[in-house]
Amino acid sequence: MAGFNLIPVIDLKDGMVVHAREGRRAQYAPIQSNLCKGADPETIMAALLHLHPFRTFYFADLDAIQRQGSNHEVLKKLHDRHPDVVLWADTGINDEAAFARWLDAGLGRPVIGSESLLDAGFVSVIREHCTDPSPVLSLDYQGADFKGPSALLTHPEHYWPQRVLAMNLHRVGSDKGPDLALIVNLARRVPGCNVYAAGGVRSIEDLQQVKAAGAAGALLATALHDGRIGPAELAQFT
Repeated sequence: MAGFNLIPVIDLKDGMVVHAREGRRAQYAPIQSNLCKGADPETIMAALLHLHPFRTFYFADLDAIQRQGSNHEVLKKLHDRHPDVVLWADTGINDEAAFARWLDAGLGRPVIGSESLLDAGFVSVIREHCTDPSPVLSLDYQGADFKGPSALLTHPEHYWPQRVLAMNLHRVGSDKGPDLALIVNLARRVPGCNVYAAGGVRSIEDLQQVKAAGAAGALLATALHDGRIGPAELAQFT
């Protein structure tokens, strides 16, 4: 299954790694992982890299997304410690000034979450003017409800960059499984666009179904920490 990119997720809140569950952010608690003790970001990232030589990590700075602070220094420390790992990070960017600050920091690939956007035109502007690193667009759903400007869905050819996340927050940290219908729908919209499954992957069987649905990769969290997806399963995608 070469070419299918597996990306571990680290959700940051108050400087710690938390266990995201179904988008209910007020209830997120420090993660309890079978891979290591504690919820320190450096410890968690090191444990995940010990599990498998992941090339890319996805970070959600929940404080920044909710306009309640920032985990910028945590991201900088992790970037400096692991310079060969590509960071994708959602830090609540929704305007050109915030986008420019992220690029100046040089910490990795910015993820633009649709839930943070007031105007779809911002995505079009940065897609045209930023190619290195090009942004990732997270199309955020809560169940069947899309969270973001409707133009992102009605005119995807004008807005979508090369990489798009099919993010169903209702399935994050759950046992509901990935949203295969959403992946199929988005993967057909813009030829050449790489769609990544985000939320609900529980097993190697889920990963196989996600790939068959047309995804270019998948974001993983809970199943890595509880051991349902381990080194043997991950090796199948090397």
